[in-house]
Amino acid sequence: MQDWGGPSGDDLEKKVVDFAEKVKQKFQQDKGPLPFKGILVAIIVLLVVIGGYSSLYKVDTEETGVVLRFGKFSSFARPGLNYKLPLGIDRVYLVKTGRVLKEEFGFRTVQPDVRTTYSKKGLDEESLTLTGDLNVSDLEWIVQFQVADPFKFIFSIKNPVGTIRDIAEAVVRKVVGNSNVTDVLTTERAVLAGMIQQDLQKILNEYDIGCRIVTVKFQDVNPPEQVKGAFNEVNESEQQKEILIFQAREEFNKEVPKARGEAKRTLQKAEGYAIERINRAQGETGRFLALLKEYRKAPDVTRRRIYLETLEDVLPRLKEVYIMDEKGGGLLPLLPMRREQTGGAK
Repeated sequence: MQDWGGPSGDDLEKKVVDFAEKVKQKFQQDKGPLPFKGILVAIIVLLVVIGGYSSLYKVDTEETGVVLRFGKFSSFARPGLNYKLPLGIDRVYLVKTGRVLKEEFGFRTVQPDVRTTYSKKGLDEESLTLTGDLNVSDLEWIVQFQVADPFKFIFSIKNPVGTIRDIAEAVVRKVVGNSNVTDVLTTERAVLAGMIQQDLQKILNEYDIGCRIVTVKFQDVNPPEQVKGAFNEVNESEQQKEILIFQAREEFNKEVPKARGEAKRTLQKAEGYAIERINRAQGETGRFLALLKEYRKAPDVTRRRIYLETLEDVLPRLKEVYIMDEKGGGLLPLLPMRREQTGGAK
C-alpha cells in the first residue's frame, strides 16, 4: 500500500517517549531525580495535548480524505477541518480528486524561472514507436485523468500512477502499431487519440482502479532525427500536391459555373427565338386564312385589292417606273417626276 499521508500511531508514541525523556532529563538536571508520579502526569498531559492536536486535520478543496479505522475503511472526509481518533486509531490519506492529473510521455516539463520548457533527454525508448508499415515515429503525448474513487485508487493497486503509465504506453504502441506512418504523422492523430482513450479506459475499468481518463492527446509527432530531412521533403511534396489540387478545384469552380451559365443563356435565347418564329408563323397563317376566306367571297375584288396593296408597298422603293402599254405595244417611259420635282424646286 502506498503511503498517501497522515500521521501514524507509532510516530506519535515515539514523539511522546522522546518528549518525556527530555522532560525527565531537564528535571534531573535542575532538581534532581523526578518522582514516578510526576513522570506519569507529564506523560498523560503530553498525550492529551498531542492527541488533541493530532485529532484535527485539514482537507483542501481539491482533495478527498480516506479515513481508515484500525486499518479498515471507515469513511470519506470532505474539504475543510475534520476530526479523527488520535494515536493511530484513525489514519487519513488525502487524494487529489478535484484536480485533473497529467502524465507526460516522450518528454518532461521543465519550469525554470522565466518560462516553461520541455526536455526529451534520455526518453528515446519511451517516445520511439514502430508503426504498422514498419516505420519509426517519435511520439510525444499526454494522458490526463481524474480520480473517481479515492479508496480504490490508493488501495486496489500498489502503484496506480505507474500502472496507468504502463497501460497507456502499451495501448499507444498497439494502436500506432496498427496504423501507417502517414496517418500517425498527418491527418489521423485525433482519431488515433480517441481510440487510445477508449482502450485505456476499458482496461482501467477491468482493473477497477477508480480513475477516469479525461483525454489522450498527441503533443508532437515527428519522424526520427536520422530521417527528418527526407520526411520533410516528402511532406513538402504532399503539401505542394494539395495546393495544386486546391488551385485546380478553384479554377474548376470558377469556369464550370460560367460555362453552365453561358449554355443556359444560349438555350434560353434559342427557346425565345423559336417561340418568336412560331408566333410569327402562326400570325402569318391566321392572316393568310382570313385573306383566303375573303378571297373566296369575292375573288376579283380581293385580287385587285391585294395587287394594289402590293404596289403601294413596292413602288415607293423604286427610283424609276416603266409602264407597259399592252395596246400600243411599246414602252412608255414614265418621266422622272422625282427629278423634275427636285429640279423644279431648284
